Amino acid sequence: QVHLVESGGGLVQVGGSLRLSCTASGSTGNVISMGWYRQAPGKQRELVATVTNAGDTNYADSVKGRFTISRDNAKNTVNLQMNSLKPEDSALYYCNAQYIRFGWQQDSWGQGTRVTVSS
Repeated sequence: QVHLVESGGGLVQVGGSLRLSCTASGSTGNVISMGWYRQAPGKQRELVATVTNAGDTNYADSVKGRFTISRDNAKNTVNLQMNSLKPEDSALYYCNAQYIRFGWQQDSWGQGTRVTVSS
């Protein structure tokens, strides 16, 4: 099993910045990618950014140029630097890890951390 613990959420004004962090524990040797997703009330959970073990990144168009995902494989940590925050960025942000278990790809999710951008 892979367990994820998140931190860094909070309240910030429009144009401000936040840095989210997520640390994985457990069977971290089987992790193949990590990322961040978010869900606002009444909306589907959506991808924000992901990063593979090789360092390949993928961003949602809505955050590209403002958010940066980074990962320290040795420390089993993934971070999300969020700049130029907008009200539409307000959501519950979830850390995600994809890993291999019994030969199958599995997903692990953090508990979520709240980000609120006030105008």
